[in-house]
Amino acid sequence: MTGDVRELLLSRIKDVPDYPKPGVMFKDITPLLADPEAFGALTEALAELCVRHGATKIVGLEARGFILAAPVAVQSRIGFVPVRKAGKLPGATLRQAYELEYGTAEIEVHAEDLGPGDRVMVIDDVLATGGTAEASLELIRRAGAEVAGVAVLMELSFLPGRARLEQALAGAPLDALITV
Repeated sequence: MTGDVRELLLSRIKDVPDYPKPGVMFKDITPLLADPEAFGALTEALAELCVRHGATKIVGLEARGFILAAPVAVQSRIGFVPVRKAGKLPGATLRQAYELEYGTAEIEVHAEDLGPGDRVMVIDDVLATGGTAEASLELIRRAGAEVAGVAVLMELSFLPGRARLEQALAGAPLDALITV
């Protein structure tokens, strides 16, 4: 990705102070999504990573990961598989629990959507603490598929996401288009 694309993406991410609570600087990507040039450049950059890493399927993490991953899958001509919060998918699913700052959560995927022979790229908007991404990597492997990598629009470097994912990635790449 060129510096010009990185600057375009950064220029469309809005800082929202004290949201959702005092002291938090929220990174709002909705202006980026509303700009067809910026959203197109983001889609192209993520699609290039999927092709480079040999992905055969793309997993999007609920909910903003869906917004980014679906157009990447279409552009790359690769299947899209949603990873949802528990209880949102009908039929047979694989479920994975993970720890949050205060408590636990669960995500799931349709059991038949991933399997042996699939190389799966995980796409999400932000890498923060890494809990959801780590759980998705476990789901992918439990389904019998291989992890091609993880790609995010933005990594929050002041949080431990990258360090948390290091072991779970098992050598697969972690690409952040922007690091803040």
